[in-house]
Amino acid sequence: MNFINPTGEICIIYIVEYRLVCLFVCLPSVFQYRIGQLYMISKHSHEQSERGEGVEVVQNEPYEDPEHGSGQFTEKRIYLNNKLPSWARAVVPKIFYVTEKAWNYYPYTITGNACSFLPKFSIHIETKYEDNKGSNNKIFGSEPREEETEVCFVDIAYDEIPERHYKESEDLRYFKSKKTSRGSLQEGWINTQDPIMCSYKLVTVKFEVWGLQTRVEQFVHKVIRDVLLLGHRQAFAWVDEWIGKCLLVKAMAQETLFVTHPKIAVFIYFF
Repeated sequence: MNFINPTGEICIIYIVEYRLVCLFVCLPSVFQYRIGQLYMISKHSHEQSERGEGVEVVQNEPYEDPEHGSGQFTEKRIYLNNKLPSWARAVVPKIFYVTEKAWNYYPYTITGNACSFLPKFSIHIETKYEDNKGSNNKIFGSEPREEETEVCFVDIAYDEIPERHYKESEDLRYFKSKKTSRGSLQEGWINTQDPIMCSYKLVTVKFEVWGLQTRVEQFVHKVIRDVLLLGHRQAFAWVDEWIGKCLLVKAMAQETLFVTHPKIAVFIYFF
């Protein structure tokens, strides 16, 4: 919902629907993507935990939903101090975290969260995965939304990533998998590659504080987009590390959740 600031003006809260097209080896790509996703998250988790950053798992248990069926519910505390820009660190407490509650019914997931000291700040992410090129314009329903919604296509090969994250070995314009022979990705690859799938993420960022709303919401959306872009690039660039290792990757994911507790990667937050 939009809100009215102290001057009586209506402040618009907008939603961004991110669409990330990925290519994999066989159909259904959606379920092969899940293995690459778990591997990417686990690898980042171990790297981040060594730096004393990440996520504390508060609750992790099976959950049954009458509409979506069997799933997994998790509650986490995500520590973000080192992820904030200097202007934000100047006004937040030294111990700053976001509480995330997530319901995973893969290939459909929901995450909702709240800030430890800003009750008017929240992020809601609804995710669906389908075997297509990002062409489903009604994946989150056909009814018009009250809030403005922007659709953002993210090209994992050609969109620019922050320079500090760039690695030539992960540049999908030049990367070619030795085990699958997939890659390198040329201009227009989305229309020439098959099989292919898309990760749809409907992201709502709310910061209902007059004077800061636009700046904070834009910053958070930029962070989310950068994380999604980097993570999906790496999921494919690391394909030779995880392809054909379904059981091993799932075991790594379990180890990440329980052994590296309480310092699990902030990457989990957006995936």
